[in-house]
Amino acid sequence: MTKNIAQPSVERSFCPIACALDELGDKWTLLIIRDLLLGKKRFQEFLASPEHIATNILADRLKKLESAGFITQQAYQQKPLRYQYDLTQKGKDLGPVLQAFVNWGKIYYPNSQVLKPTV
Repeated sequence: MTKNIAQPSVERSFCPIACALDELGDKWTLLIIRDLLLGKKRFQEFLASPEHIATNILADRLKKLESAGFITQQAYQQKPLRYQYDLTQKGKDLGPVLQAFVNWGKIYYPNSQVLKPTV
């Protein structure tokens, strides 16, 4: 079975780490993926995360994640129009990557705390 994998429009490197960082390497993107993995789905839920992402940055990252194939959006309310977000398989496949970050972070940042699922 062949996976449908979106490619960045311009690759700066053939290194898989560099390619992944082109889509995921800013300050906020993996935190949004983390929140989705923990059960958050709506804009206001992401805003309630302890890192306090700004609304304009959140909106931008959600658009980028959707265009890169990590998430989908579905309207859950028409007036006013509001969306909820879900991970695609590509986004769900980041779960073990984020778990590896958690495991590493618990060793090297022992005072950090693991967030609990919202569902």
